[in-house]
Amino acid sequence: MQQYSGLIMMIVFFGIFYFLLIRPQQKKNKQIQKMRSELKVGDNIITIGGIHGKILNIKDEIVTLEVGADKVKLQISKWAVGSVKNKSNE
Repeated sequence: MQQYSGLIMMIVFFGIFYFLLIRPQQKKNKQIQKMRSELKVGDNIITIGGIHGKILNIKDEIVTLEVGADKVKLQISKWAVGSVKNKSNE
């Protein structure tokens, strides 16, 4: 039994590491992927760079945003969407 104590401790530490760090990060990544796949035209979003805008068009992995009072149009990658402020009412 003495010879296996080191192995048992490593397995216990790996289990703790998995449930405290790896699993929550995987759940968070899954939620972010779901949010990005459910984007619709008209949603107000915030990019990971802090740009606030309204989605005008979604084409594959490119999202076109309308930003500011001048209605400037920006094209960003879908992975750069950080969060959805409020959903469109369509």
